[in-house]
Amino acid sequence: MKLAVVGATGLVGSEILEVLEEHNFPFNELLLVASERSAGKQMTFKGKEYTIMGLKQAVSEKPDVAIFSAGGSTSLEWAPQFAAVGTIVIDNSSAWRMDPSKKLVVPEINAKDIRIDDRIIANPNCSTIQMVVALNLLHKKYKIKRIVVSTYQSVTGTGKAAVDQMMAERAGGTAEMVYPHKIDMNVLPHIDVFQPNGYTKEEMKMINETKKIFGDDSIQVTATTVRIPTMGGHSEAVNVEFHEDFDLEEVKEILSKTPGVILQDDPANNIYPMPLTAHKKDEVFVGRLRRDESQPNTLNMWIVADNLRKGAATNAVQIAGYLLEHSMK
Repeated sequence: MKLAVVGATGLVGSEILEVLEEHNFPFNELLLVASERSAGKQMTFKGKEYTIMGLKQAVSEKPDVAIFSAGGSTSLEWAPQFAAVGTIVIDNSSAWRMDPSKKLVVPEINAKDIRIDDRIIANPNCSTIQMVVALNLLHKKYKIKRIVVSTYQSVTGTGKAAVDQMMAERAGGTAEMVYPHKIDMNVLPHIDVFQPNGYTKEEMKMINETKKIFGDDSIQVTATTVRIPTMGGHSEAVNVEFHEDFDLEEVKEILSKTPGVILQDDPANNIYPMPLTAHKKDEVFVGRLRRDESQPNTLNMWIVADNLRKGAATNAVQIAGYLLEHSMK
């Protein structure tokens, strides 16, 4: 496999390279790709020096797979150009997620839907990924009727400039204002831009992507997404109503066997998922399981994952691994 990482110098791009190294991902040739202003600079990967190339040169190299993490506008312009030369693009942006002709893939759930002629494959939103991974087998068993989700999302989801803003504020200084308000010692119920219906784009992503990944438009979803001054991962309070009733111990058993999930549910010993302990992990962590006593067939869950890992880099590398394993390159 000739593999390209597009956006290699960014936060997610750097994480993709870490995941490739940790997983010892097999490739014959690696292309590190970034904007023209970064072209010609050097990067080190696994002890080897690489020269960053621009997008035009990368297209001419005709990689088998290109993992994109360079923003929606870049993906809209360049992903079709890569696809036209035979490259399979795995895109981390929101550009292609709701395109009906493109697959929206979480490998544990729907990798089997990928076909040999899929040239652009979309990586879902980070908050959506961790939620659907946790709910996957529960949905198969009890069938989801409605989800109410509130998120507590790390500043790393916005990028390096947001981390710089928070750390500068924490040190008593100033930095470029990425957010409309101070983020340190604060909570912003505002992720992405507000839509005419009063929801943000981030909230609508979770609503629409969940239905597409599960292939079930009957699932009702409502979301409130919130930025908090943490690093290490996103957290979610998920209230899920099923069509069928459940036994709580059976729920725990199902979650303990769900691919990609680690159950951390021992509140008596203060064991529950946290961003601090999910940081740099590839799995989705689930805990605080309890029945919603206000209505039937409803479960409360607390779900945490490193948004740069399973929420982005790890999921993309897993898709690339599936392509390699099934000779779809």
